[in-house]
Amino acid sequence: MIIAQAISETGLLSQEIVREVLETSLAGKFAREKVLLLIPDHTRSLPLPELFHMAVEILHDVDELTVMVALGTHPGYSEAGLNRLVGITAEKRATTFRHVKLLNHAWDDPTVLISLGAMDQEEIKDLAGPDWHPSLPAEIEIRINKAVLEHDHIIIVGPTFPHEVVGFSGGAKYFFPGISGPDVINATHWLGALATVLGTIGIKDTSVRAMIHAAARRLQTPATLVALIVEGHGLAGVLVGDVYETWRAAADVSAQRHIQWCDHPYKRVLSCCPSMYDELWTAGKCAYKLEPVVERDGEIVIYAPHLETVSLAHGSYIRKIGYHILPYFLHNWDRYQHLPLGVLAHSTHVRGSGVMVDGVETPHHQVTLASKISAEECAKLNLGYRDPTNINPADWQHREGEGILYVARAGEKLHKVRNT
Repeated sequence: MIIAQAISETGLLSQEIVREVLETSLAGKFAREKVLLLIPDHTRSLPLPELFHMAVEILHDVDELTVMVALGTHPGYSEAGLNRLVGITAEKRATTFRHVKLLNHAWDDPTVLISLGAMDQEEIKDLAGPDWHPSLPAEIEIRINKAVLEHDHIIIVGPTFPHEVVGFSGGAKYFFPGISGPDVINATHWLGALATVLGTIGIKDTSVRAMIHAAARRLQTPATLVALIVEGHGLAGVLVGDVYETWRAAADVSAQRHIQWCDHPYKRVLSCCPSMYDELWTAGKCAYKLEPVVERDGEIVIYAPHLETVSLAHGSYIRKIGYHILPYFLHNWDRYQHLPLGVLAHSTHVRGSGVMVDGVETPHHQVTLASKISAEECAKLNLGYRDPTNINPADWQHREGEGILYVARAGEKLHKVRNT
């Protein structure tokens, strides 16, 4: 159930209202308990430093407070990076916040993971429903950071947005894949690829969400969700309560706030990538969330003049396989089945939908990268290339009547065409 909430009809919530909601729902509830607080990394927009300070003050009476960044497979932070993420100095960390443990999740370190059991093929088929495919694993070991069993209560603080893999982000996604092991990460992302971006993004009840919730229900440690509705870098909503009902309510609000409805599709889109997406692994959101409004044979240009990295964790795999549509991988499954499913899923999500025609890959639209990644590397990645220094974003603005869409800050708001 939802314990407390505040949702602004227009504009943003004041810090005083946000604090009031958090105090009403959290203050005094976990005295003398060990609390694990899960937070997002820098690739999510939210006033994290302010929320961190509020949470630490409100939870002053807990015995132990551990703050963990739910990274999934994103790169971890240095000590200085962790401090910057939550808005504190090294001096403050050693004094005011010396009682707070501040940690990265490490998805690829078996020593920090523990198993909650396994999903067998029958359960996987049931959860996947019509999205099931033999390329999915026959069994999924549900491994998660063992910190969840070393604490008395878990608090998740994170935003809810339309999401390409799970439909809407937030909630139990902070467990899986947020602080999980590679088995669940790979399986859920590949299931999302099989369901396709167009069949998933901005949809509340998806097969991936069902799988995540099935895994999360194996966790016995009680949890509270602080679901955030973000507008720009501020908060338009805060909902606090149980992980499942609160997330569902937040997803309903996100559907109203974070979907931009268009009257028609566009031939060309300039999708301007925010600097918080510093790898193509996350900058791909600038393609996912615009695909629904691109005409057949149209083009998405990801304008990211700051971007120079494909992926720190997965770049070697991505360079081997490039970016392809889902049918391409399924058509050549013997060649690709040994690779991490999460990487294959990322590849299909960025490249978008398409079909195989007489064994030839035929994408429905072009994806072009305008970044520091060279033309030669883009060709190897199976992406188009534009020199970002030759693009003036102002030239793309206010040209909707010409079939051109300019999106100044892409990656979080989903664009869809009405009545489709």
